[in-house]
Amino acid sequence: MTDTALTRSRHYGLDWLRIGAFGLLIVYHVAMVFSTWDWVIKSPTTYPQLIVPLALLTPWRLPLLFAVSGYASRKLFDKSGGPRAFVASRNRRLLIPWAFAMVALIPVETWVRAKIAGYPGGLIHYWLRDYWQVTPTYGPPFPSWEHLWFVVYLWAYTMALAGLLAMRGWSPERTTVAADWLAKGTRLIWAPIAVLALAKLAVMFVIPEKQGLFTDWNAHLLYFPIFLFGFALGGRSTLWPAIARAQPSAIGLAVASGLVVTLVELAYAGHHMPPHGVMALDRISRIAMAWSMIVILFQLADRHLNRDHRWRAMLAEAVFPLYIAHHPAIILLAWLTLPWGLDPLAEFALLLAGTFGFATAFYLIGREVAWLRPLIGLAPRSVGRSVPATPAQGRA
Repeated sequence: MTDTALTRSRHYGLDWLRIGAFGLLIVYHVAMVFSTWDWVIKSPTTYPQLIVPLALLTPWRLPLLFAVSGYASRKLFDKSGGPRAFVASRNRRLLIPWAFAMVALIPVETWVRAKIAGYPGGLIHYWLRDYWQVTPTYGPPFPSWEHLWFVVYLWAYTMALAGLLAMRGWSPERTTVAADWLAKGTRLIWAPIAVLALAKLAVMFVIPEKQGLFTDWNAHLLYFPIFLFGFALGGRSTLWPAIARAQPSAIGLAVASGLVVTLVELAYAGHHMPPHGVMALDRISRIAMAWSMIVILFQLADRHLNRDHRWRAMLAEAVFPLYIAHHPAIILLAWLTLPWGLDPLAEFALLLAGTFGFATAFYLIGREVAWLRPLIGLAPRSVGRSVPATPAQGRA
């Protein structure tokens, strides 16, 4: 990374990486409708051919987002002036849109799930009476975060980070210096994988893999360290040259670990449970693939994507609103259109176009209405129009 790039306040390449990752997430979720894996709503016809591509995407797509979010959080912390202002900013930009979506968007998802389970009422009746029930007769209990678990986890990691930075003797610079230990030799490849794999093996047969802020320790032990890595990399880190040097090893490791993940997924398709040894190998391979892909994609962003474009600022701002809106759109559209019996390719195209269309309208309308902007995760108009959104302003 050049000195100019090091001193620049933003990294355009990571903006593009974040934009691409969230775009891929929408395609991934549409594909889940047609995959053989369990999901919220399923096509009556599923396709085993989707197992391999989805298996190759699953290990790294979310760790990558947490790494990029950590990097963006460092830039925001540096601008905020201290932990207290940083926490206030993150609360506004994450909790307000989360609460809005829980009231206005998530009920659509859970109503569809309730209808699939036999719920007789309409959406308004469901929202007024049944959505808020902790022990409902139909559908999931309240609160059901659905896809917004990512926002909740990210908020929690941000609060934990702020707590660390508020401790005496701790600072963002110290975090960067600690991470720079990885720059020597081949540490950048083997050390994080070894630590993350040991943490995973310590809990995977003891604590169930269950989503939830206070139950998902299998995920927290992976995502939070990767988030901290991104935060450390956001400073004047010496890791960028090490990332460039590590490319051959990272590519080889990504190919090898991806092969293991795919073979295990094909061998134990559906609900077949692999033996503990195979399961442990699969989880370690997923960690290795996640880390190696982060190294590969960060280098891609730094070397080939680190340039601005007239669309970048708008796309970076739009990412968070599109993320909020895409999941309910997919589920509602699939529930409405799957009974039509369309050709699978036509159904996929309809879901993809309809989802992007709704989510884009959600953003374009919301950004023009002053009181809606904070509800969909955007800065107030005076800030949003004068300062392009950073990777964490639109969606950290």
